[in-house]
Amino acid sequence: MKPFREAIQERVLILDGAMGTMLQERGLKPGQSPEELNLTMPEVVASVHRDYIEAGADIIITNTFGGTRFKLSHYGLESRLAEINSRAVEIARKEARGMAYVGASIGPTGQFVEQVGEVTFDDMKGAFREQAEALVGAGADLISLETFLDIKECRAAVIAIREVSATIPIIAMLTFDDNGRSVLGTPPESAAITLTASGADLVGSNCGLGVDGIYDILSKMRHVTHLPLISQANAGLPLLKDGVTIFPGTPEEMTAYHDRLIALGVRIIGGCCGTTPTHIRAMKEALAQRQQPWQAEEKPAGITFLSSRSGWTAVGRQNKTAIIGERINPTGKKVYSQELHEGKVAYIRQEAMEQARMGATLLDINVGAPGVDEPAAMERAVFCASAATGIPLVLDSSSPAALERGLKAADGKVLINSVSGEVKSLSKVLPLAKKYGAAVIGLTLDAKGIPDSAEGRLAIAKRIRNAARRQGIPDHDIIIDCLTLTVSAEQKRAAETLRTISLVKEKLGLSTVLGVSNISFGLPQRPIISSAFFSMAMAAGLDAAIINPRDKAMMDAWRSAMVLLNRDHQAAAYIEAYRGEQAGSESVRPDSGLPLSIRERLTQAVISGDRDGIVSLVEEAFKEGLTPMQVSNEGFLPGLEEVGRRFEKNIYFLPQVMQSADTMQAGFVRLKEEMKGQAFESRGRILMATVEGDIHDIGKNIVCTLLENHGFEVFDIGKNVSAATIVAKAREHAVDAVGLSALMTTTMSEMNNVIKKLKAAGIKTFTMVGGAVVTQEYADSIGADLYARDAMEAVARIKQLLGAGD
Repeated sequence: MKPFREAIQERVLILDGAMGTMLQERGLKPGQSPEELNLTMPEVVASVHRDYIEAGADIIITNTFGGTRFKLSHYGLESRLAEINSRAVEIARKEARGMAYVGASIGPTGQFVEQVGEVTFDDMKGAFREQAEALVGAGADLISLETFLDIKECRAAVIAIREVSATIPIIAMLTFDDNGRSVLGTPPESAAITLTASGADLVGSNCGLGVDGIYDILSKMRHVTHLPLISQANAGLPLLKDGVTIFPGTPEEMTAYHDRLIALGVRIIGGCCGTTPTHIRAMKEALAQRQQPWQAEEKPAGITFLSSRSGWTAVGRQNKTAIIGERINPTGKKVYSQELHEGKVAYIRQEAMEQARMGATLLDINVGAPGVDEPAAMERAVFCASAATGIPLVLDSSSPAALERGLKAADGKVLINSVSGEVKSLSKVLPLAKKYGAAVIGLTLDAKGIPDSAEGRLAIAKRIRNAARRQGIPDHDIIIDCLTLTVSAEQKRAAETLRTISLVKEKLGLSTVLGVSNISFGLPQRPIISSAFFSMAMAAGLDAAIINPRDKAMMDAWRSAMVLLNRDHQAAAYIEAYRGEQAGSESVRPDSGLPLSIRERLTQAVISGDRDGIVSLVEEAFKEGLTPMQVSNEGFLPGLEEVGRRFEKNIYFLPQVMQSADTMQAGFVRLKEEMKGQAFESRGRILMATVEGDIHDIGKNIVCTLLENHGFEVFDIGKNVSAATIVAKAREHAVDAVGLSALMTTTMSEMNNVIKKLKAAGIKTFTMVGGAVVTQEYADSIGADLYARDAMEAVARIKQLLGAGD
């Protein structure tokens, strides 16, 4: 067979279908590890591969989806990790016999990475590396990352695999819901940007959606990546028929988007939940007359894409000049410097949110104060800024250790500030940018200083670009800082800076950046000089500027220039910023000036996730005479309700929700101390469980946390819980509602069994179901009282059902 990368250039390949449901039909017992069958029933696993190969699959996927130590530990199999994964590849290779490529499956661990979860980036990466070593060592042709919900976890997996092998092809896929985002709020563009930069060979989506939904996801990815794409859709949405979960998507429906997918640049088409060999055969036949070579375009060329967990931005070409907020820098800021020494993040949170509100498109993070543990401070700052806004980050440090800590903490593709033309700087910073998938700012200076002429700075920029190329960093991920010098001291060099911008863009085709405000240092009325120079730089082609977004003159100059340079289409952003105001007036109306009450400050602390400050606010509330119940009902709960509103409107996403919940929990600890053991009045008693056979509990745990924050008494009895246990515990605790969770199609039918047994036992309680594969139609078919798509909806619907509204 041809090398895999060559094959996808020549034709679209068919990837096989579902593994779990096929194994379940052939002997996999409820609650048993599917991966264990590689050792105990290898012929059954082999038979699934044979059926897919006979149906025409060009790629077969190993039975290793849950092969990390995190997953295997649930079954006591972690000590056999290498054996299980290696054996799976051996089984697949034996069946492939040169007729199909063997793709090694790696799935999510069931854990979240810090700061959303508790697993460190290094631990997560280490778990994926262990599995990848076994899979690569056994001879897998490629690795397929499937059904990931967390972009940070998927990024860790790609980086881990690249540590094991620089050459093995990697497919990286996230799962999205029908709102077009992952569970943690990542849009397709952010996922594609992050995974492309991290080192994947193909990106795309699997599970969660049918082929029409997957097409919409891939259409958005296409705008931000040059990589070939993969589509692995479900065979429709699950239904219950005669007590059996089925997927109604027909083979014809699975092939309906073939022409559009191929035109989009999809080079692998496969199937996920509910897909059978019959579907694969139809998909293969439908491709027979549609094959065409892949004409890869380095597109979008010349644009640097940067991402966070929930947002993304483009720098270069005809995009708006990016505004890099400079305020998170300890220089001249005593309060921030003190917080850095104390390990606090209140200043960072406040500045991140304020700069975002004022129009920043990127946030520069600098923690380099004397005496500060810079790597630890950088990690805290990245966690805080990432949670506070959806803006991509710029890591500003001369310390490689601090940069690496920040790169591990980041949720997406960041920009490193910076590397110079010195050999020492190039050798330390560029390898970090390559390994962690970052873009980098190149300073046009070296050991000799800053050249006087634009040509001298251009030569250093070329040197940086060439060094980056040798590391495998593409040109579009290099942004050149042409360097702004103080005009009061070196008046002639301002013109050279502007000339450097033009030369770098003309001769090297690279994007440019400036720290603009340095130009006016030492002069009176600095905003006048700074804003004029900023306008001149943008006219020369400046792509990004490091400025204070609170500086009205600078932001006025930016908005005006974007209109005049035709980068603000139909002046839409300009009109929105100055709507209803006279030109030259304040773009943001001043606040009323009235201080917030303690109740309002408590509410704001919950909304912003200020865990560090919530306890001191509670103490202040007690001094003002508020009771614990008043603090909770009039301070905390309005904040949590506002968080719910923002979540519903896609302003906040799950990480922000959990940060607010964590803040509220910290406040509750102090309230309970004040109440000396007295219990809060319960809004209702809820039993929560993941059904038997399913070891996934992330979603359930989040629902439990939010229900407790809203005043419910929650009995969480864990995961892989039998129907008999659920019935017994529901009776024991006299609960008002039972919440059931399932992530896998192979276990969702157990919900039906539990509901039937609750009714048969005469337990009168409401039932709620949820999970990635569950739908409203499925909930209706099994007689559940309500269905929730996500944790916030679960809380809202339980409150409504139990009459526990505010």
